[in-house]
Amino acid sequence: MLVPVFTLKLNHKINPHMVTVGKYDGMHPCLTAATQAGKVFIHNPHTRGQRLSSSRITQSTQDSDISLLNINQAVSCLASGVFNPSHAHHSLLVGTQTDLLAYDVHNNSDVFYREVADGANAIVLGQLGGISPPLAIIGGNCALQGFDHEGNDLFWTVTGDNVRSLCLCDFTGDGNNELLVGSEDYDIRVFKEDEMIAEMTETETVTSLCHMHGSRFGYALANGTVGVYDRTARYWRIKSKNQAMSIHAFDLNSDGVCELITGWSNGKIDARSDRTGEVIFKDNFTSSVAGVVEGDYRMDGQIQLICTSVEGEVRGYLPASKEMKGNLMDASVEQDLIRELSNRKQNLLLELRNYQENSKAGTGSKKKEKEGQMGVIPANTQLQTALSVNAGSENQKPSVDLTISTSNDTIIRAVLIFAEGIFEGESHVVHPSAQNLSGCIRVPIIPPKDVPVDLHIKAFVGGKSSTQFHVFELTRQLPRFSMYALCTQGSAPKPRGKATFSINDRLQRVVMWLNQNFLLPEDIEVPDVCFTSLRGAGQLCIKIEQSGEITVSTDDMDLAGDVIQSLSSFLAIEDLSVDADFPDYFEEVRNTLVQVDEYHSVHQRLTAEMADHSNLIRNMLVQAEDARLMGDMKTMKKRYIELFDLNRDLINGYKIRSNNHAELLNCLRAVNQAIQRAGRLRVGKPKNQVITACRDAIKNNNVNALFKIMRAGIQSC
Repeated sequence: MLVPVFTLKLNHKINPHMVTVGKYDGMHPCLTAATQAGKVFIHNPHTRGQRLSSSRITQSTQDSDISLLNINQAVSCLASGVFNPSHAHHSLLVGTQTDLLAYDVHNNSDVFYREVADGANAIVLGQLGGISPPLAIIGGNCALQGFDHEGNDLFWTVTGDNVRSLCLCDFTGDGNNELLVGSEDYDIRVFKEDEMIAEMTETETVTSLCHMHGSRFGYALANGTVGVYDRTARYWRIKSKNQAMSIHAFDLNSDGVCELITGWSNGKIDARSDRTGEVIFKDNFTSSVAGVVEGDYRMDGQIQLICTSVEGEVRGYLPASKEMKGNLMDASVEQDLIRELSNRKQNLLLELRNYQENSKAGTGSKKKEKEGQMGVIPANTQLQTALSVNAGSENQKPSVDLTISTSNDTIIRAVLIFAEGIFEGESHVVHPSAQNLSGCIRVPIIPPKDVPVDLHIKAFVGGKSSTQFHVFELTRQLPRFSMYALCTQGSAPKPRGKATFSINDRLQRVVMWLNQNFLLPEDIEVPDVCFTSLRGAGQLCIKIEQSGEITVSTDDMDLAGDVIQSLSSFLAIEDLSVDADFPDYFEEVRNTLVQVDEYHSVHQRLTAEMADHSNLIRNMLVQAEDARLMGDMKTMKKRYIELFDLNRDLINGYKIRSNNHAELLNCLRAVNQAIQRAGRLRVGKPKNQVITACRDAIKNNNVNALFKIMRAGIQSC
């Protein structure tokens, strides 16, 4: 059984997800974590008696080994590592919703302090692609930014939604790191520098990512799911009723391969095999886990796994010795395993008895009745499925109908459907009442996003009087654009928005793509079609000329991007330039940019007013104290009344400033998403060029150039 080699009880609470270990003097590892009241604590038990203090760092009154770094804002992310390639010591990086601080703890000085308009929700430090210096990469409001140790902005791109997690990993196996980004739109995106090369869709917000080894990485979702991917293939995943607070890769059983260590909101720590997800070790804290890191904290040359709780408890674990032979569990866990195997044995014996009773069924008329009860069905019974688009009615929402039927007079007693991202809890059960039993069941499905989904179906089939049933299992894929019904042109107002591009491929290939990605009553041959969105987003028209020019007409820019990306992937197109015009959306973006300018001017005015109020308060406080010392109580009272009024004005001003900042962030998010959408209309190099050029146009406040780029791409400049 594996036990902690050290335990600490720090007198400071720890914020979840914000724990790191840094060698700030180049030698001694120090546990660092964000704590309450906008502070970061640094635990350094190695150099007692050598304490520094400055305007930022102060000594903790509760623990002599802890120094407190005053940030004076709520900390949103934390990281440490070698930032300056010419120095061996680590730097500390602290992100807030408005700023990024790079701090040299050893020399007690700022490396740089940068304002980041999009905020910092997640941070990672390391080498990215071919960019030579290490970068501090922060993910914020739909944007990614990378700074070198001098504070230079060397990397910037946009992503689909607010960033929640970041990780560096050699995803392609070319020796250079790619950036993995988890966001609130349930996607894990992979960036090779500023080019997105892969995208995996999950079922909830991606809260944590960690590199395992090679191209393998672990992930955690907000709904309690953890798992492992190898590139775009998912190896395994498990789901818990608790939330995964932190994940980390560490070789705990000394087999040469890292396990996925997970800290949970109920205080549990577990280690799972990277190949199967099997639990090989677990332990428990009395409170929620805050973070899981590693470091040679005892300075004995052995790396320990360091687990922390939100109450400040710290435990260190050494990897298992060879004598333990991978047996890291205690006896009670082995008993649980024996109990589980015993239950499985009982279930198998029960199943065997049912089969034996079936084989011993009586003869004659009684035999037939007995067979009906035992669920004996004709040998040629088949389970058939069909997918169709249901446009809906007054009493029913539009949906995709999955029809499940049998090939004879047997009945379907129940149907279980497992599908990611469609049903709550990822599963759906249909169990008709005894009066409504039949050989056909219709299940309405409403996919929330345009992604292909595998439907894993289990159906219980038997006779009308059966008490036992045969289980049929099959898988059916829901096409990507299944929520679009084929319609005739002119049946609804024609979309004003469109995207036009040319391809060098046979038209039959495009027709093949249409048949595979849309639910059509029958295969079409004419590559000129019109669909109605069942989600109420209007029409989608796809027109293909003999010259190879394709026009995608829709008022939904996201949908146009999805269609272009799907078609490009099917036809293996590496680079694609597109002319786009979405007048309604572009006008909306233009209004948003005007609002951004207004919010910026309000922000500057409020900041100036706050500075003026601060000077007045300082002067009035001096005057009030002077009056008190001179015994002039009347003047003192007058000054303190004025101070009270000023303080009230400051508080009101702060509320206005806070609301203004929230609105500004929403507008900046909308602008970043507009750039992302303009990029998704292109493929390969044109996509990256459009994103970079759009950002430069916004930096230079050139709105006309921005819309030219969004319409015609980089060639318009």
